[in-house]
Amino acid sequence: MNAVRRKKLMWVMFTLAGAAVAVILVIYAIGQQTDYYFDATAIAQGEAPQDKRIRAGGMVVAGSVQRAADNPLNVEFAITDFQSTVPVTYQGILPDLFAENSGVVATGKMQGDTFVAGEVLAKHDENYMPPEVAKSMKENNRNGAAVPSSEQYNPAERIHETETLQQ
Repeated sequence: MNAVRRKKLMWVMFTLAGAAVAVILVIYAIGQQTDYYFDATAIAQGEAPQDKRIRAGGMVVAGSVQRAADNPLNVEFAITDFQSTVPVTYQGILPDLFAENSGVVATGKMQGDTFVAGEVLAKHDENYMPPEVAKSMKENNRNGAAVPSSEQYNPAERIHETETLQQ
């Protein structure tokens, strides 16, 4: 093999090795950003990993929202899928639409039996429930327990089209 071919071959080998390293780093980064969803029953049964970021969803239990007396940004509440209940702690400002008996999805970590949320997302419409929460509640509520109204299981539909004003 002459020097020119060897130089081209080395250039191709370094390019392929660099591309392989880049692909591996991208796959690793995507894997680190993946948040798996768990409903209250799965969390109560111990299926959720400890100290790993996950998403937990359910309905906020009525009467469970408590704020700390010394710091109103510290909030404790419980979420349920009507089979199991999980206590949640959160430090921060809750969304305006956060309310008891409404659907939420929180991102955070399990610490013992308590879910420590870093972010809380609330429903945005009275007829909307996060899809993960709706699916898990449909699966877990085959026994006819108290379930939110059926329209909460479907995404909100557009009522009317907005027309632009023409001058």
